[in-house]
Amino acid sequence: MRYLLVCLIVLGVVSCGSNRQQRVPKTQKVQPAPTMVSGNPKYADSDPVEWTGSKPWHYPVHGVDVSRYQEGLDWTQLRTHHISFGYIKATEGGDHTDPHFRTHWWEAARAGIPRGAYHFYYFCRTPQEQAEWFIKHVPNEAGALPPVLDIEWNHQSRTCRMRPDGETVRDNMRIFLRIVGDHYGKTPLIYTTLDFYHENDLSKLNGYPFWLRSVADHPSKTYPGERWLFWQYSGTGRVPGSPGNIDLNVFDGSPDVWRAWLARNGIALQ
Repeated sequence: MRYLLVCLIVLGVVSCGSNRQQRVPKTQKVQPAPTMVSGNPKYADSDPVEWTGSKPWHYPVHGVDVSRYQEGLDWTQLRTHHISFGYIKATEGGDHTDPHFRTHWWEAARAGIPRGAYHFYYFCRTPQEQAEWFIKHVPNEAGALPPVLDIEWNHQSRTCRMRPDGETVRDNMRIFLRIVGDHYGKTPLIYTTLDFYHENDLSKLNGYPFWLRSVADHPSKTYPGERWLFWQYSGTGRVPGSPGNIDLNVFDGSPDVWRAWLARNGIALQ
């Protein structure tokens, strides 16, 4: 009885973590390794989608984004299997850091994978506080990818139920992005989700490239008319080098365009 109670407690703790990477898979059919389609990588997925129109593997440059929930990553193996970049969660709000940020940060660099950091926005702290918190914990390295503001509704937050109006959201985003951009000398990116983008009229926010989440259809269908730099197409991807599910993304451009974008941001490929 005691053993059963402990198991139930452990299962409850595991299932209650707030994490945008995790979704309950519909199926566990997973290919053992990526395949190549016309020279582009096609990865396995534990919750596959029947894509219509332009498919993720039509894009040649793929990457991952990770947080504390991706443990035991082999970044060298990820690079071997055509992962070209990695974004790593660094901070959240004004008082939380991801406990695996440093490990991911240095191991990705050691493997020669261009990597950058992202901040998860918290609506109960000022944008100035959050920008300063991010700057305090993320190294200002010339060879790092531009920083990212991850902004979305956090439906699982137990401490912050605020939902500001769209104009306030956009104003706060501009403050955060300006402070962070000035510090790192690079134009930050905005990661967001479908509901947040439309509810807050983020199409009105000019001057910053978008990283859009769209796990069931191409961004041209879900964010009509919006230009994007990165597309997160899966939260349940499977790639050799990652023991479990991992977020998969593509860059909007050819390998030559990718190298040129890296060069403009002061990044040289190893």
